[in-house]
Amino acid sequence: MSPYAAGRRRVHRSVATGVPLAVLAALVVAGPAVGAPSGDARVTGSATLGDIPLGTFSNGLLPGTVADDRGVDLGGIGSDIYPAGRKGEFWTVTDRGPNGQIKVDGVKRRTFPVPGFDPAIVKIRVSGDAVKVLDAIPITTGSGKPVTGLPNQQARDEAPYSYDATTPLSYDPNGLDTEGIVRSKDGGFWLVDEYGPSLVHVSARGKVLARYVPKGLNLTGAGYPVIEALPAVLLHRKINRGFEGLAQLPGGDLVLAVQSPLSLPDTDAGEESLTARLLRFSPKKRAVTAEYAYRFDAVGVVDPGEDDPSELKISSVVAVGRDELLVEERTDKAARLQVVKLSRGADILGDKWDDSTTSPSLEQLEDPAAAGVPVLRKRLVVDLGKVKGIPGKIEGVARVDRDTLALINDNDFGMTDGTGAFDAQGRLVDSGIETTVTYVRLPHGI
Repeated sequence: MSPYAAGRRRVHRSVATGVPLAVLAALVVAGPAVGAPSGDARVTGSATLGDIPLGTFSNGLLPGTVADDRGVDLGGIGSDIYPAGRKGEFWTVTDRGPNGQIKVDGVKRRTFPVPGFDPAIVKIRVSGDAVKVLDAIPITTGSGKPVTGLPNQQARDEAPYSYDATTPLSYDPNGLDTEGIVRSKDGGFWLVDEYGPSLVHVSARGKVLARYVPKGLNLTGAGYPVIEALPAVLLHRKINRGFEGLAQLPGGDLVLAVQSPLSLPDTDAGEESLTARLLRFSPKKRAVTAEYAYRFDAVGVVDPGEDDPSELKISSVVAVGRDELLVEERTDKAARLQVVKLSRGADILGDKWDDSTTSPSLEQLEDPAAAGVPVLRKRLVVDLGKVKGIPGKIEGVARVDRDTLALINDNDFGMTDGTGAFDAQGRLVDSGIETTVTYVRLPHGI
């Protein structure tokens, strides 16, 4: 049994043996039964990640980074998924690490139970009903120090606290809340981050080569180059809703998706809006070359059990043609995949909608198309909410072939919000939600 298992409460989980990273690939656990097909699309396979103590994982990459994992296992790798070349193998990326919220005097505080955790790129293989870890790459500064997942800037980002929300933690200008991932032509990776929001170029060994952020962010003190190359309007991103989706088009351009509508001119406008933004970035020019308005379906269409439009998010974007994109719009319980074409006529970069003083803002328009905004036209590919066997909170989508998708969920490291997230000894009360890769077949393809 893992040396970290003592005092740990398990909910429907199998415990794998804790071992060094070199043999993590041997850690497996049986996946859930595949559900019966519903409608045209159907689940054809499902595999689950076994229990790997987070301290064992993190210290195997960067010794001494995690002193106490509080009983948390490796999770959160479902932030995105990208084909690694061989059948059944994928690149994934963790987010900022275990985090939650606890109310203190009626105000929510953001907790970081394992503040030493360093976001990592994780290579996996789906083998039968198990997900095996083949390799892992820590994301580091130019000098090889961990970037951590802690927030960057006071007043702009949520203040970080200890696991019980009683002790303030320090901000970290290096910190990244990594989400989307693609493999770059130089053998490294491109990632997106929610804090800046930012686009991050890392080497094959995980060192940050450059972080592209909005103009005017004024982030100082980072141990890697910070380049203000993105539109300043992105400074109005909703807290914890920066970039989440990232795609690489066949020509090499990247598409970055803002997870939620911007808070323009204020929070209320962003909460009610159905208009999000996509950016096209040229690695050759190191610049944004286009911007697009993406319109969500009504929240009750995406998730019939939800009536709050602020629950809508774009979590994944996947290139399916030269200028075509598969876009996942979701809540935590349901998701729909749409195809859009990125036409030149839909480009709004540098238009008045990038001026934060424009009134009404793009986000305030009830019908952007009627106001002359070239909203991207979309076509529904599949409503995952109607397909049996799909886990909740799907954040990563990969195209396996013309007819098959691989989906991965974010299990939030088994964490829940509130004071009940940890027991009296400060050990995780696990949610029982596992990291799962699910294959879905689309009879009509994309």
